[in-house]
Amino acid sequence: MKRKLKTKNILILVSILLVIIIGVLLVLFAIPKKKTKKDNKPKTETKVKKPEVPKEKVDIINIESKTRPFAVVINNTPVAVKVQTGLNKAYIVYELPTEGATSRLMALFKDSDDVTIGTIRSARHNFIDYAYESNAILIAHGWSVYAESQLRNGAINYINAMIHGKPFWRKNPEHLASEHTSYTSINKLKDFAYNSMKYKKESDSASKTVLLKYNVSDTDLSKMEGVKEATEITIPYGNIVTKFKYDSEKKEYQRIVNGNATKDYDTKEAHTAKNIIVQKIGYGMMDNNYYWDLHTTGSGSGYYITNGYAVPIKWSKSDRKAKTKYTYLDGKEIEVSDGRTYIQVTVRNYTIK
Repeated sequence: MKRKLKTKNILILVSILLVIIIGVLLVLFAIPKKKTKKDNKPKTETKVKKPEVPKEKVDIINIESKTRPFAVVINNTPVAVKVQTGLNKAYIVYELPTEGATSRLMALFKDSDDVTIGTIRSARHNFIDYAYESNAILIAHGWSVYAESQLRNGAINYINAMIHGKPFWRKNPEHLASEHTSYTSINKLKDFAYNSMKYKKESDSASKTVLLKYNVSDTDLSKMEGVKEATEITIPYGNIVTKFKYDSEKKEYQRIVNGNATKDYDTKEAHTAKNIIVQKIGYGMMDNNYYWDLHTTGSGSGYYITNGYAVPIKWSKSDRKAKTKYTYLDGKEIEVSDGRTYIQVTVRNYTIK
């Protein structure tokens, strides 16, 4: 009897334990689960940055540089053409008519490494007009009475061998007359301009030192209004005749003076141009009836030539210190190909071929 009671008590205890366990489980499952807060913010995708493609830049000149150029007057007398030095380091070369049915060059150098330049000749007063266009420092050996008066009265920063001998020297490998023997260099000009003359190295903005608008790639004129093939160009200056002959493989023009292809005396490299701008102007005579007075302001016509083609253009210059603006016939400013530009300023009564 006692054994049966013991067994019964054990069963009761087991039953009670089961009821407790079941109750606990029911309570646990009955408790509501905490909802995880959803982040309603849109997921930001991690973007992989694409490598930046380097922006193409003009090679012939740093168009973002504020450095003022040197505008160097260079001998173009036929007997001295063979000793011309440094022209291929210039980014713009003007050819300007002078008295006696001759011409003279004015080459612009900007941010250049050291280069020997020669031979240096005297300035004319109208050369100042073209130096103004790029806020340049004018370099010459000698001057006309009109150029001297204007320069000494502060028309523009200048260095002239007649009074500033330090940056110049003479050499005469071809036994020429003394007026064809003057040289300078970029390093000597920099030292003298910035340290001795205390001229400003930079302009207020890059735009004041850059005359032309450049196309990073080649400018194609072949389908433009009034286009002509231009594989040979002839520009007379009286006793001097300048020609350019197109090399279709190199896509540049070889310079020729009075029938002779020109080259650098030191490096023996051919003188070449990527662009040629022909600017037709009028002129009068100064009061001594000897020096020419070029009509650099106002407007007129000309040609832009590159890559074997030429198109008619217009030019305008509002005042002496303003830039000359070169436009197509529709008024849009020309974009020159990336390369050296020769600006051939010639008088209207000469025939361009």
